[in-house]
Amino acid sequence: MIQEYISLLAAAISFGTTALLGKKVIPWLHKLKYGQTIKDIGPKWHEKKQGTPTMGGIMFIAGILAAFLVCLPIYHHLQSMGRIASYYENQAYWLRMVAGILMSLLFGAIGFLDDYIKVVKKQNEGLTPSQKMILMMLIAGAYLLSIALMGDATVTTIPFLGDVDVHFWFYPISLIMIVGFVNAVNLTDGIDGLCSSVTFFTAIIFMMIAGMRHMFGMNIFAAAVAGGCIGFLVWNFFPAKVFMGDTGSLFLGGLFCAMAYSLNMPILVPLVGIIYLCEAGSVMLQVSYFKLTHGKRIFKMSPIHHHFEMSGWSEVKIVWSFSLITLIAGVIAVALTLFC
Repeated sequence: MIQEYISLLAAAISFGTTALLGKKVIPWLHKLKYGQTIKDIGPKWHEKKQGTPTMGGIMFIAGILAAFLVCLPIYHHLQSMGRIASYYENQAYWLRMVAGILMSLLFGAIGFLDDYIKVVKKQNEGLTPSQKMILMMLIAGAYLLSIALMGDATVTTIPFLGDVDVHFWFYPISLIMIVGFVNAVNLTDGIDGLCSSVTFFTAIIFMMIAGMRHMFGMNIFAAAVAGGCIGFLVWNFFPAKVFMGDTGSLFLGGLFCAMAYSLNMPILVPLVGIIYLCEAGSVMLQVSYFKLTHGKRIFKMSPIHHHFEMSGWSEVKIVWSFSLITLIAGVIAVALTLFC
């Protein structure tokens, strides 16, 4: 099928652009001395990563955007000519996808500002939590407003129930979920290759669901994300030669949410993003338990990937294990989609 070849092209462009950019971007980041400042509260053995270039997320941002700019117009042109038939891809569908991409870029811009403060101003924490939260709430709110203007925004597809109008509750739940999961993806970026590996599998899962629902434009969208993640892993897998920084992780968090909302299935976000959920949940549990017990801890360190590190797991083992969990959760999500 033509759309499958376009998806492969999107993945190839995104992968190739991202991987090749590493040859230029990483030396450039070294030259600018944009090295990662390792937080004092992290595992002691992470100190050897001090100075590894960060803000590498610009590599896959460029790769994914290149794939979008080349492949989506080709697909849309073939669709308008009648070469590709899809019953779901109306104007609102395309506008929601574009809005999702713009939302992701804005989240990436927050990350870039945060990274800039860390690496140029040499301040470990970057933007304050309150500054980040306000900016992220504004961006997520603007995204939800944009899809509200497209009509039928509060109607979402739920397995076994079909299309359900959740009315007013769609907006506060979505606002909390988008901001929460973008932050959760950011927390997942704590060891070499973890965030890009997990996000690769989430993109593959959404790509499969898009194909099942005959949303082939979304299939291309997800293929581009998957290609960019693999292209970045060429440089980010253990031992990492570059980190994505908040520039990359907040962008990927936005894309993760955008893919689910473009499929009109935000109900799948907690399942497909189970690792992100566990990462954020472990931090909330740790902080709450610490305060309630006046100093006791549930985990050796949070987020939870650090707990496994402290328990003797290698970074590679954690990456493969978390990726496998994501894949298993994804298979369940794909199976549930059959009942929509």
